Amino acid sequence: MKTCKLLILALSLVFFIVARAQDDPNPDSPTPILISHSDSTRTLSVSAKSWRGNLPKEVVRSFPYGTEIVIFVTNLDLLPDEGANAFRVYIQDAKGREFRLPVLEMRPVKGIDWIYGLIVQLKDEVGYWQEGPEQGDVLMRVSWRGLTSNRTRLSIGFVGGKIEDDPGAKPTPAPLEPPKKIQETEYVGYRWSGDRMRFLQQATFGPTKALDNRIRRIGIRAWLEEQFNAPYPTIPYPDLPLMPSNPPSDCNGNQNDVPDNPPDCYRQRYGMYSAQKWFYQEAFYGEAQLRHRVAWALSQIWVISGTDIQQSSHMIAYFQVLARNAFGNWRQLMYEMTLNPGMGEYLDMARSTKNNPNENYAREILQLFNVGLFMLNPDGTYQRDAQGNLIPTYDQNVVNNFTKVFTGWSFCEDTARCPNRTPGAVNFKDPMLLRPQNHDLTAKTLLNYPGSDSTRNIPACTNCSNSAAIETYANNSLNQALDNIYNHPNVAPFISRILIQHLVTSDPSPAYVARVAATFNANRSNPRQLKEVVKAILLDPEARGNVKTEPNYGKLREPVQLLTNLARQFDVMSADRTTISDGVLTSVTSPSGQVAFMAPSVFNYYPPDFVIPGTTLNAPEFAIYTTGTAIARANMVNTLVFSRINTNSSGVTHGTSLSFSDLEALAAADPTSNQLLDELNWRMMNGNMSAEMRNRIITAVNAVPSSNPLRRAQTAVYLIATSSQYQIQR
Repeated sequence: MKTCKLLILALSLVFFIVARAQDDPNPDSPTPILISHSDSTRTLSVSAKSWRGNLPKEVVRSFPYGTEIVIFVTNLDLLPDEGANAFRVYIQDAKGREFRLPVLEMRPVKGIDWIYGLIVQLKDEVGYWQEGPEQGDVLMRVSWRGLTSNRTRLSIGFVGGKIEDDPGAKPTPAPLEPPKKIQETEYVGYRWSGDRMRFLQQATFGPTKALDNRIRRIGIRAWLEEQFNAPYPTIPYPDLPLMPSNPPSDCNGNQNDVPDNPPDCYRQRYGMYSAQKWFYQEAFYGEAQLRHRVAWALSQIWVISGTDIQQSSHMIAYFQVLARNAFGNWRQLMYEMTLNPGMGEYLDMARSTKNNPNENYAREILQLFNVGLFMLNPDGTYQRDAQGNLIPTYDQNVVNNFTKVFTGWSFCEDTARCPNRTPGAVNFKDPMLLRPQNHDLTAKTLLNYPGSDSTRNIPACTNCSNSAAIETYANNSLNQALDNIYNHPNVAPFISRILIQHLVTSDPSPAYVARVAATFNANRSNPRQLKEVVKAILLDPEARGNVKTEPNYGKLREPVQLLTNLARQFDVMSADRTTISDGVLTSVTSPSGQVAFMAPSVFNYYPPDFVIPGTTLNAPEFAIYTTGTAIARANMVNTLVFSRINTNSSGVTHGTSLSFSDLEALAAADPTSNQLLDELNWRMMNGNMSAEMRNRIITAVNAVPSSNPLRRAQTAVYLIATSSQYQIQR
């Protein structure tokens, strides 16, 4: 949108939108340049021990593996607190193996403050290749904010070897003048189409033209404010009654019944059918996309699963807690999740008593939901002791003590205090209530860390002669225990990193994690803490950008989001195109390794620390990416693009289909297929489709007769959606 002046500023809303739009982040960070010798692509480098802060002489050197060296980078526009942990340095040896090197320090060069020295250690930071790289020349690059530098030649052990420079590589000597800074242009709205589409992939279940136009008009920040206050849900939660654990005789389980008819109570009320239908319909058509997306991310941290949770009503009550607190305070979410009956059932807190304690919830609220196993730095990297070992956050004794705190709570069956109590059914809607006689009254010793003195020790109850006194003691103990966890220094970086992984990129830089964690900590008492955290994640310079060139940037689209992104891009409706999709889609995501609300264990569908074997890349979703699921993903795309999900499948009431009518018109109007590819490049590839990919797809599309423009459009969508470039959300 061209810069324009508003003629009328009378409406404060218009003024607010324009002002916030002009505050949107500049998506064009400069690309880092790794400095070489003036006459070759050899890395300008020097031993860290001999560096005195100046640019070194251009001497051909080799370095022993394991030593510390200084390399030099320029063309940066750093934030005030941006340092060494904003950078990743990689080398590739002649065998094609990539190693990530620890970046120890960053300092500007004396008198040339537009050039920075990075002190790195020549060793594998991740530790996958224990033997180190092949000796001789390697290619080195620097990564910053999702952008990668040029690659230059470095020698390890000796000078020379088999590796060749990248095609077109040329010397990049130290610049004599500082680089020109990118100027933020005043504008209304948000012009950068690539970053708009990237943002919508991160903040929603898939871009649409309407959302893109909205952000183009008002900007990212104004749109975020709309989302933080948008009513939720758009599709009403299923109004399902609590049912007995054993289906009554009049609850028909006949799978041939029409699912929308009342007699089919078994499918609708037992199992996850109704919860899954609602989830996908809200993902497809919901207006409060950001809240739904964040709640889905939270459901993969605070995990419960339909593998053990019996009824959709139970799962919906659990998801309501996540959605209600998606932009709220983490401490409040901890409290509500702890007393949620679905969680109490799944991790056995509802059955944990002083005489029969169960440690499942106590262990997972520490290990998976808040703190993690090992002590972290504020940027999410591991702390180590003097011997280089990881430092445990807790031991079994701490777990045992938390287990005592969590004894005595069970399902809410008090007539006066439990509005959703249903005779003959377990109450999975109201928070759990304490059974005073089942609560442990002994002393407890909890997490120990700097500043934990006020919360670490819970004394034994000395005034517990009646139920009321026990209840007061138990509730106070519960809140103290949750404070003890919430105040642990790990919580901010641990949670911030996982949320970044779910929304933006699987392997964020420590600097990105540190910035988000600082926002988490700065808003600890803010009732809308997570609003600020989500905003920090989505507006960070590592998230924003019209182009991301770092090969390791982004995340594999999990099957659920692969499906929803395609569906929202191409006007998802029912199979006959007369109404909305019924949201019955488990049959197409299940072979790909993910079924909504059916995580295989409390460890989620995939662990957040999963590293792809043979690489240094932390990429959680790849844990469910196998030869089998890769084919299933392609089959899912094939079904959605070339066919539809029809009503002859079990439980499908209206089916699901996509529409390519607008693409069909483009294909019919332009036999060269260039207009078709231009449109899909913008919609699906953020405008970054490579020339090689484009040429191959056009060749395949033009092999389809021009008399069949629909098949041409479908072929183009299928080839893009099954490509590695699209399967990775970048």
